[in-house]
Amino acid sequence: MKQPLKPLQGAASDLAEAHDPLALRRALGKFATGIAIVTTEAENGKREGLTINSFASVSLDPPLVLWSLKREAPSIETFIASGKFIINILSADQADLSTHFARPQEDKFADIDHAPGENGCPQFPDCLAQFECETVDVLDGGDHAIFLGKVNKFAENSGMPLIYSEGRYCHILPVNQAANQTARSA
Repeated sequence: MKQPLKPLQGAASDLAEAHDPLALRRALGKFATGIAIVTTEAENGKREGLTINSFASVSLDPPLVLWSLKREAPSIETFIASGKFIINILSADQADLSTHFARPQEDKFADIDHAPGENGCPQFPDCLAQFECETVDVLDGGDHAIFLGKVNKFAENSGMPLIYSEGRYCHILPVNQAANQTARSA
């Protein structure tokens, strides 16, 4: 038997209808996500890159990941045609790089330190992790296309991730440190 949703306690106790896109976006923004830059390079040498927070692991065997891109994005045809991409997981000190690739520009790679990965797609130094992928499928995701990729190579570094929540960048604080800070301030 299906259980009805129980109202949330506190200031936001009224459930909003899912067809209110602004309210839905605000509610979805409560879910903190990591930040990555996905890059590709077409056969003609055209490079594309953009900031995403829609990255997720799907499977370890086979190694699959996914990310999504708005169907109206100018770069979508390049990502589809290239059949390959690199996911660059950003560290906490790479907020400027994230902001740079979130804005439309003629050549996002000009004056940005990067090098081609083994699959030819741009990668950035000092990222927490990088995943070189081949596109396995592009799925319908409503107003987005969902790119499913097979991970062929990956690398990782130590450090803290760049986090995005409620429309702004955040840093994480491990739970035991957060509890200690709360106790000291009380």
